[in-house]
Amino acid sequence: MADTEYCRRTAVTGLSVSPTDATRLRELVEEWKRGCQLAVNEAWGVCHTRSEVQQLAYDRLRDETALGSQHAVLATHRAAEAIKRSRRHDGDRPEFTNPTVAFDTRTMTVFDDRTVSLTTTGERVRCDLDLPADGGYQSRYLDDEDWEPAKSTLHYRDGEFTFHLGFRRPSPAVDPPTEGATVLGVDLGVENLAVTSTARFFDAGELNHRREEFERVRASLEATGTRSAARTLRQAGDRLDRFVRQRLHEVASGIVAEAEEYGCELVAFGQLSEVRELDPDAGPLHEWLFERLLSFVEYRAAERGIAVVEVNPEYTSQRCMECGFTHPQNRDLERRQFECLKCGASAHDDYNAAKNIAFRCVRRGPLSSRGLGAAACALRSGVVTPDDGFTPYAELSEAPKSD
Repeated sequence: MADTEYCRRTAVTGLSVSPTDATRLRELVEEWKRGCQLAVNEAWGVCHTRSEVQQLAYDRLRDETALGSQHAVLATHRAAEAIKRSRRHDGDRPEFTNPTVAFDTRTMTVFDDRTVSLTTTGERVRCDLDLPADGGYQSRYLDDEDWEPAKSTLHYRDGEFTFHLGFRRPSPAVDPPTEGATVLGVDLGVENLAVTSTARFFDAGELNHRREEFERVRASLEATGTRSAARTLRQAGDRLDRFVRQRLHEVASGIVAEAEEYGCELVAFGQLSEVRELDPDAGPLHEWLFERLLSFVEYRAAERGIAVVEVNPEYTSQRCMECGFTHPQNRDLERRQFECLKCGASAHDDYNAAKNIAFRCVRRGPLSSRGLGAAACALRSGVVTPDDGFTPYAELSEAPKSD
């Protein structure tokens, strides 16, 4: 399971910077880019984890740049992230040209008077946060003691500085599911990023289209080989990353909303470790997408008291939800259709798998030492239990809200 120790938010603010402080911050930006590039050059083809890159490149950054000790550490971590992302996309050695700098609680201090103190290559600078007249949404985090400052990013563009101020708070504890809890099943895939057991489909068409378009652009620009082409390629990659992140947030919000709509105290996913074996079209990029999506669902669900679990997804795409008959030929991969060879029941294959994932969560038994767990899986028109079979919502005391 993904780490859900903290909920995280980002508040984007302007910075009021004096000419002297602006010079110091610009110097920091240039040294940061240089430090990140030195770390990448040192680690490329050698290692890619944060600890490995830090151990390999830290001394060189301290010797050859004006970065302080903690910013040198952060630069090696940023380099490691860039290397991993490039490896994931089968890309070339990263080049750092974006005018951004990472900060953490050792290199920044946020004060109650709406100012922030930042470490530079020389003296620290203290700047006013440029907030809307009414305080804006940023004040929700600045004024709430439950939210504490966390990793943040300074951005410099067109002569102006903005600060992406990070906040975090402990994720709310999620109580074990009550006896008789209902579970929402979620199947992850390539054509549809996610499909729920209540028949909500989150299409991956636009995401896949943009990815394919990026690959075509990359092939063309790499063939050109100019510095301008490399810069254009990095910008295209950044746009793709922003789109992917936004799409994953939208899908995560939709899954949690679906769980709330149908009164589910549990959301069940197939175990991510099995994804590549069970879906031949899923590669390393999709594994990364699924991991990020799961983490986004987890922290949103935790805030609403909904638990997230993973179950073994083996045979969930081959098993008939109606009669239980399991066979590889039940599934037509070309048509994305499931049709049971025994009883003739048919459905979209991802939808059938989502229902089976939910039902497997029910059948696997208690989820806690107190014997509590899922008792029913939510479908669009009713619930299914091992003992009672299908029950329409019209026959239940509580039905989901209408659309």
